[in-house]
Amino acid sequence: MATKKLWLFVLWGLVMASALGVVHTTHQSRVLTAQLEQAQRHRDELRYEQERLLLERGAWSAYSRIEQVAKEKLDMHAPGPSERVLVSKN
Repeated sequence: MATKKLWLFVLWGLVMASALGVVHTTHQSRVLTAQLEQAQRHRDELRYEQERLLLERGAWSAYSRIEQVAKEKLDMHAPGPSERVLVSKN
């Protein structure tokens, strides 16, 4: 009779340990899922910023923008006919 109670107590202890393991695993899974979602949001924000920066870089390097800056800030202009020099292959 005592051995049956001992086995029952041991089995009960194993069931409790298993239940605590399930609770811990479930909690850890929820924490990791929340971290994953946060990392995915951060990734999406970084992608959006990268696209914005690429568009901005394209706008700054556009030929018309370069020409405008050359005229306004550097006081450059296209050479007139009297300023052009032709170089021959000889």
